[in-house]
Amino acid sequence: MINLNNNILSDFDFKQLNSSDFKEDSVREVIILPILKKLGYTNQNIVRSKTLQHPFVKIGSQKRKINIVPDYLLKSENNYAWVLDAKNPSEEIKQGNNVEQIYSYSIHPEIRTKYFSLCNGKEFILFRQDIENPVLYFEITDISRYWQKLEQILSPSSFQSGKTFSYNFIKEKEFSKDYGDFDYLNRPLLDEIPVRKQAAKRHFGVHGYFTKQAWNVVQTYIKNFTKPGDLVLDPFAGSGVTAIEAMMTDRKAINVDLNPMAVFLVDSLTAPVKIKDLNSAFERAVNAFKKDCPDTKSKIKKALDKYPYPKGFILPKGSDVDTIEKLFSPKQLAQLAFLKHSINIEEDINTRKSLLLVFSSTITKINLTYHNSSTRDENAGNAAPFAYYRYRIASKNIDLDLVNSFTTKYKRLVNAKRDIESKINSETIGNLQVIKDTATDLNWIKNETVDYIYTDPPYGKKIPYLDLSVMWNAWLDLEVTNKDYELEAIEGGEHNKSKDEYNYLISKSIEEMYRVLKFDRWMSFVFAHKDPEFWHLIVDTAERAGFEYAGAVKQDNGQTSFKKRQNPFTVLAGQLIINFKKVRKPKSILKANLGMGISEIILQTIEGVIAQHNGATLEQINNELVIKGLELGFLDLLKKEYSDLTPLLMEMFDYDDEPQKFKLKKDNKFRTNIDLNLRIKYYLISFLRRRELEKKPPTFDEIVFNIMPLLKNGITPEHQTILNVLTTIAEHVGHDHWKLQEKSQLTLFGI
Repeated sequence: MINLNNNILSDFDFKQLNSSDFKEDSVREVIILPILKKLGYTNQNIVRSKTLQHPFVKIGSQKRKINIVPDYLLKSENNYAWVLDAKNPSEEIKQGNNVEQIYSYSIHPEIRTKYFSLCNGKEFILFRQDIENPVLYFEITDISRYWQKLEQILSPSSFQSGKTFSYNFIKEKEFSKDYGDFDYLNRPLLDEIPVRKQAAKRHFGVHGYFTKQAWNVVQTYIKNFTKPGDLVLDPFAGSGVTAIEAMMTDRKAINVDLNPMAVFLVDSLTAPVKIKDLNSAFERAVNAFKKDCPDTKSKIKKALDKYPYPKGFILPKGSDVDTIEKLFSPKQLAQLAFLKHSINIEEDINTRKSLLLVFSSTITKINLTYHNSSTRDENAGNAAPFAYYRYRIASKNIDLDLVNSFTTKYKRLVNAKRDIESKINSETIGNLQVIKDTATDLNWIKNETVDYIYTDPPYGKKIPYLDLSVMWNAWLDLEVTNKDYELEAIEGGEHNKSKDEYNYLISKSIEEMYRVLKFDRWMSFVFAHKDPEFWHLIVDTAERAGFEYAGAVKQDNGQTSFKKRQNPFTVLAGQLIINFKKVRKPKSILKANLGMGISEIILQTIEGVIAQHNGATLEQINNELVIKGLELGFLDLLKKEYSDLTPLLMEMFDYDDEPQKFKLKKDNKFRTNIDLNLRIKYYLISFLRRRELEKKPPTFDEIVFNIMPLLKNGITPEHQTILNVLTTIAEHVGHDHWKLQEKSQLTLFGI
């Protein structure tokens, strides 16, 4: 016997399950129905034996479609949340045909649920999106032990479609308030933040890296989601913007990266030194170099024989040369080797690390891949790995003076050290941990000890960090092991990592982030990928780990890469910041009842963005689709149909090079031939949901003003038409303002 709070099943004699008279119909009514009622489902949101046409299987010469009939479809405010099938007590429910059958129900185009389950009266099993790994299994006699978990996952309140998010742009002066009543759980989401990238000397000009987050964006996020003294983690730390900005705002920080070059940059920049002592060491190194500079053939040969320099390190495929020493002229090798020797004789470790940071930054300019800017002087350039993500030898060798470059870089380091010394010094450095490790295993961080995570992970094939860092890691004597390559979360690269390997490593990283984060705290996940599959992976993995999706924000990153300039319609600039909360009862995103094909949804969204902005950039289109896919739950369909939107965009729209925008083809009207009322409904829900996120319910005039430009397809609806549709999905707020009805929050195009 079991005994739940309201005696559910307590009067049932489980010996009846062994009787031949106790069949599937008895399981449905005697076992399952009381459980569903206890979970909070009413007759209105329990759909019994709905007949569906099988989406794949047909029979007979006429190819007649066959019907499938799930026992229970459970709805959360008019959207299907999960599907449940009853079985005879003698039937197998852990594997085999029954599991495959219930899975086919869950992926049916009319159903599309993440969760599907089976119960044979004796056992209950629950799956989430795949049939290999059940998320919950128990014997019904033990249901009281599992009830809290069952309720947490499957009760009607455990699901969300989008949510009512609050977006705000918070100015820095607003953070001066008292943190005494700081409400971690109910922090507002931030609107897009204007980038001030070059305004902080601690991040600009000290040392290049492949990607850098805008410091003021990161700082604003840290201030919004934490208070002074809190611990901030970045497990894909790169150049260390998150950790440094956490320290600059009186927080504690853990900076983790697998690339030893990245770890070296942050560790050396933050190493406390006395500027006076550092100046003296700099002068000693420069004077020693000037005294015995290897600037003739004989001196160069002598220096190369005497001072070690990296040899034999294999460069990535696609490089213009095969080994590292071929990236430098003999003169460059000799002078760099001698300068490094002059630095390494310094006794103080922090002084030595600081000067080696300057040395490493100088390497960026003193090599044969250095490409100078065509519009600025010869010192305004970059190494090819940073600019082109490839070791590409410059067509013209720019023979920069090493001492001048070293001196310029040193001045920038000193400016950076002075910029941070009030917050990062010998007294506070204990609040910062800079660790070389993998984000997939943070076992040295205790459970639930981190207050906030802001991280910018690798984006699939975009940048093979370890491959491209060979030049710096080799000069700095930083070891990169085979294990490092195995754990690097990239796709492709020298080790030909598969998409599955990338997905697995990102997933393990998110699971670790969930483990170390405290409850009622936030994780902000920065991402910039065109393939919806990766977006789906992030959100799905986060939900599996236990996070609750809490909104996505478009954010410019303040830079346009060379690849973006060369490939404006295939490479994204900017990014989305996806926010998650770790709460004790997380809600899963429901998959919306779309009411139209995914191709129509995509095309209508694209045309709507184009109409709204009089032409739309790749970023505007991608961001709109991803955010709608996230908040309305159709990313799974988007990833199946369109891993890359570029072919569709190039086929169906014109591209204007000057503003870099896609527009309707000349003399064409909108192509999406969707019923006018449905079209209006689509834009009304999108607009009202967006205004709800902003907590700004619009007036009817505002609704008309915003909806009309999106309906330029030759049919201009009357105001009354818009009003008629509006009244079916929205309700009045005050005198003349409108908001979505609760049921409409969960149904895009409900039937």
